Amino acid sequence: MKSHLPLLLAVLIGAALPGSAFALEPFVANYQVFNSGKALGDATMQVKPEGGRWRIDLNIHAERGMMGLAGAAAQQSTLFETAGEGYRPLSQTMVRKVLFSKRTITGVYDWNKRSAQWSGDVKEHRRKPIPLADGDMSGLLINLAVVRDAQPGKTLNYRFVDSGRARPHQYLVAQELEGVKVDDMSFNAMRVNRVQSGNEETSIWVVDGVPTPVRILQRENGQDTYDLRLVEYKGVNEQ
Repeated sequence: MKSHLPLLLAVLIGAALPGSAFALEPFVANYQVFNSGKALGDATMQVKPEGGRWRIDLNIHAERGMMGLAGAAAQQSTLFETAGEGYRPLSQTMVRKVLFSKRTITGVYDWNKRSAQWSGDVKEHRRKPIPLADGDMSGLLINLAVVRDAQPGKTLNYRFVDSGRARPHQYLVAQELEGVKVDDMSFNAMRVNRVQSGNEETSIWVVDGVPTPVRILQRENGQDTYDLRLVEYKGVNEQ
C-alpha cells in the first residue's frame, strides 16, 4: 500500500506561518487533518528551546481510513540556531512509518564547510553534498521566517535546502484580509499563496497574533486534497 503521508508532510513543511513581527517563542499547535473532505487524523507542530539552541518538530498521525489501519505516521525535526534575525539549520531528522516499514533520513548542515548532506533512507542522487549560502533553511524553518517577514501584498523569497534538495520557494501575501471559519471560530485572516508550477496549489490562512496557520489547504488539478484546520495552540505563557 502506498502512503500519502510524505505528501502531507510536504504540505506542512511548505506552509507559511502568520505575518506579524514578534520574537521567536515556544508554542505547540494542534491540527485536524482532512483528505478530500474526510477526516484523516491529526498533526502537531512545536517550537521549543534546546540547550541554547532551538528545535522545531512536526508530527503527523493518520487515525482513519486505510492509512490509519496501517498505523501511518511521519515526524520531522530541525535543530537550529538564530543568526542575527535569521534561522540557521544545524541538523535534521525525518522518520516515516507504515505497517512494519520504517524509513529514517538524517541531515547535517555544516556551516564551517558551507555544505549540507543527507544519509539513511534517501535516494542516491540526494546523498550528494549541497553547497550552503547565507539564508538557506529547511522547510520547517521557512515557516518561521514567514512569521517574521509576511506583510499584506508582500512577495517572500527563500531557498529551501531540505532532504537532499535545494530549490527556491516564493510566497505571495494577499493585499486584503478575508474571513475564514475554522470549526466554531471565525477569523479575519491573511491568505498566503505559495507560487508553484504544475497542477498543485497551496494556500495558507494566517491571523495576526496567532503563532501558527489557522488553515492550510492543498489542491491538485483544481480539487481539494489535504486540508489542515487549527484545533488549538498554546504559547509561551501557556506551556
